[in-house]
Amino acid sequence: QVQLVESGGGLVQAGGSLRLSCADSGRAFSNYAMGWFRQAPGKEREFVAAITATDSNTYYQDSAEARFTISRDNAKNTVYLQMISLKPEDTAVYYCVAASTTIVIRYQSGKLYWGQGTQVTVSS
Repeated sequence: QVQLVESGGGLVQAGGSLRLSCADSGRAFSNYAMGWFRQAPGKEREFVAAITATDSNTYYQDSAEARFTISRDNAKNTVYLQMISLKPEDTAVYYCVAASTTIVIRYQSGKLYWGQGTQVTVSS
């Protein structure tokens, strides 16, 4: 059973940084690829980043690659999204997701487990 809880969102000024965390209370965290999506008001949910289960290969949306870093700590059942140089257009609800592979995450092509989301607001 995968149960994801995000934290770390909030209000930050443009140019600032935030680190989002997503903890899994289940027992098989290290078996899952993990990722982050976001949904801005009035827009579709979009892929941000993903990381493989054990060798920590990472994948990013083009606009996120230079400023966002996804990482994981399997000992803590937690995945992180470090965000720097934030822009107002990064304002969104950020969702943590788990799946069998990063391909499933990137293409939403299979079973995905979602967290409840955490709000990130970047003021100009």
